[in-house]
Amino acid sequence: MTAVADTSTIVLFHSAYGLRPAVHEAADRLRAAGHEVVVPDLYEGETAETVEDGMVIKERIGRDELLRRAVTAAAPYSDRGLVYAGFSLGGSLAQNLALADDKARGLLLLHGTSDIADDAAADDLPVQLHVADPDPFEPHDWLNAWYLRMRRAGADVEVFRYGGAGHVFTDPELPDYDKEAAEATWRVALGFLASL
Repeated sequence: MTAVADTSTIVLFHSAYGLRPAVHEAADRLRAAGHEVVVPDLYEGETAETVEDGMVIKERIGRDELLRRAVTAAAPYSDRGLVYAGFSLGGSLAQNLALADDKARGLLLLHGTSDIADDAAADDLPVQLHVADPDPFEPHDWLNAWYLRMRRAGADVEVFRYGGAGHVFTDPELPDYDKEAAEATWRVALGFLASL
């Protein structure tokens, strides 16, 4: 009998831009590393060319409905012990789901975080955040407070900051793209996922 490498089932949520090619490319990169990846389309086919257009779609659907769609997408796999991951808005949703799932194996945040309830518990949950520095959507004061609250909740948190990169710097089709930062992010993230 040959041993099978331990891999993760990852639910990967898109940003406010919608389910763009870069999200599928990221999923393929994770699959090539041996992981099963689920990529929900929370916008049901809509995509945006600009962050402003993406925010219009997000606001029209509403945060509660986006969260409901994210929960519905993850639910069939949750017994496996999921790794939640997401880009920007998707990271925010992933964080909410991971903190509510006592079987979560990990949380990979790319470009985005969310507020944390005072009574949140994330006992030893491995969390990795990759963020531009500076990032207008994730200012330093916010990130410092976020880090302290995640640690207080019991999460094992690592933060990686990328100077000079744009907000969604992993998407090659956006003006934010930074090839060097993107490659460094994936190198570190793949190591993180392999360790779970």
